[in-house]
Amino acid sequence: MDNNNAFYVALSLLLNLDSSLLQIVGLSLQVSLMAVVIAAVLGFPLGAAVALWRFPGRGGVVVVLNALMGLPPVVAGLMVYLLLSRAGPLGEFGLLFTPGAMVIAQVVLVLPILAALSRQKVEELLGEYREQLVSLGMSRLRMMPTLLWDARFALLTILLAGFGRASAEVGAVMMVGGNIDGITRVMTTAIVLETGKGNLPLALGLGIVLLTLVMLINATVYLVGETARRRAG
Repeated sequence: MDNNNAFYVALSLLLNLDSSLLQIVGLSLQVSLMAVVIAAVLGFPLGAAVALWRFPGRGGVVVVLNALMGLPPVVAGLMVYLLLSRAGPLGEFGLLFTPGAMVIAQVVLVLPILAALSRQKVEELLGEYREQLVSLGMSRLRMMPTLLWDARFALLTILLAGFGRASAEVGAVMMVGGNIDGITRVMTTAIVLETGKGNLPLALGLGIVLLTLVMLINATVYLVGETARRRAG
């Protein structure tokens, strides 16, 4: 099948809502959304805490968070694989090669991004509002939700960036998920597999969906940023 025919067949799969394609897209969104929500619940308070409190080794924590933003996916996948394998400390839960393992791998990748970037934003706001907050007698613990709420537009942008990172990831999820048809096959791993098999229509169809998703995320980030700038103005 030539490339033109493959493209037309891919469009046909999309327009006819092919069940295999929809199943892969649905699992991809489910895994990435769950991972980003968990990473946000853990990462935003962590970033705010590092920004607000001064403690021994704080500089090292900041350096580690910033460094982990560039954590190679295969390294994250290897770490999670070792944790969840039968010989690992969490092997008894039987999570390896399940969607749960893929969620954990994506959380490991996304959490440092959310924590590091939210720390920067909260620290910036703290420098701007410190005197007002102290004059109101607010403790650091009470400052945290106030500053996080004030940074909500920036945090939403960070959250979307994290979702983009999670949804486009292939190495870690393939290592811990196994790319099992109907169980752990997501868009990125399916594209790799179907291209290797010569099934270009399905690979192209998934590629179109993934590209559209990335474009929507970037458009949303731009609109959120513009809205924040208008309100600040």
